[in-house]
Amino acid sequence: MELRAGEVDFHYVEHGTGRPVVVLHGAGVDHREAEACFEPILGGGAGLRRIYPDLPGTGHTTAPETLRSADDVLDALLRFADAVTGSDFLLVGHSAGGYYAQAMAARRADRVAGLALVCPLLPGLRDIPAPRLVAGPGDLGDEDFRGYFVVQTPDMLDRYERFVAPAAALVDPAAARRIGERWQLSADDAPPYPGPTTIVAGRLDSTVGYAAATDLFARCPHATLAVVDDAGHALPHEQPELLRALLAEWLTRVARDRTNPTRTSTPNTSWFANERSEKGTL
Repeated sequence: MELRAGEVDFHYVEHGTGRPVVVLHGAGVDHREAEACFEPILGGGAGLRRIYPDLPGTGHTTAPETLRSADDVLDALLRFADAVTGSDFLLVGHSAGGYYAQAMAARRADRVAGLALVCPLLPGLRDIPAPRLVAGPGDLGDEDFRGYFVVQTPDMLDRYERFVAPAAALVDPAAARRIGERWQLSADDAPPYPGPTTIVAGRLDSTVGYAAATDLFARCPHATLAVVDDAGHALPHEQPELLRALLAEWLTRVARDRTNPTRTSTPNTSWFANERSEKGTL
């Protein structure tokens, strides 16, 4: 399916009917990886319309010359989400998709009903562990596979070759360079998203680590955090059943939040303003 949002022609696929949930993939891949990882989880129950876009410059979504930074990509994604959902919606993001998802949720807190971040790319990355092999012979696949997966079994290699590697041919290299030079979002005054949030990180993630995810968790007032042992940046592939359980718990909290009229959607954020003034931009 195609949808024009601003100057970007978005390609996306969707499944099901009901409350929209927009699922954002990471850098260097396209919607096929997110669909392969999250559709078996989100598609298991009724009531969710699952939307998987290609991010600008990946898959079949355009990245015009006017997109020159992460801020421009964020603006395009906000336009897309507003247009494709037409109502309140949920957000799920993996890796760079998680970076954009948390920023979208902060800016659309009145419309985003829930936020789930898996191995999110975040500013302030620190304490990133060295690559480590958890399972497998260690000589399967190419260097990219071995740098992404810590579970290096034939099954994981098959998933990599079907859902990850093919996307490389569709990445717009010029757009990747432009946006990569200004990949950090500009600071603004939006407090962290106040609604039901789940953050999942791999303890062995040698791409983004897990420490920045714990920092974000400390700032989110209604968040669950899981740091998963024996999982790396490819956690959605390597730990699908655990991820299923964590997202099921998140969806339960989203449903509870929707039906609880006493739950405030906007918490007291004076502490956030104080922290910004004391420490500078987060």
